[in-house]
Amino acid sequence: MKTFYLNGHPYCTNDKFTLLELLHYFDYNISLLVVEYNSFISNKKDWKHLIISDNDKIEVVTIVGGG
Repeated sequence: MKTFYLNGHPYCTNDKFTLLELLHYFDYNISLLVVEYNSFISNKKDWKHLIISDNDKIEVVTIVGGG
């Protein structure tokens, strides 16, 4: 069992999945995101290769426009 943290909330799983799969699972609009993965801004092209591991910390910031 591994635990990861998404926006400060703990989640536990036995599944193996990528950061991109995680973002799709939580229904994020990936075209409007900035993702901090273990204290570093993650490049969008790397999301399909980053496997979520035990104690990973993921912060998702959604870009919102307005006036």
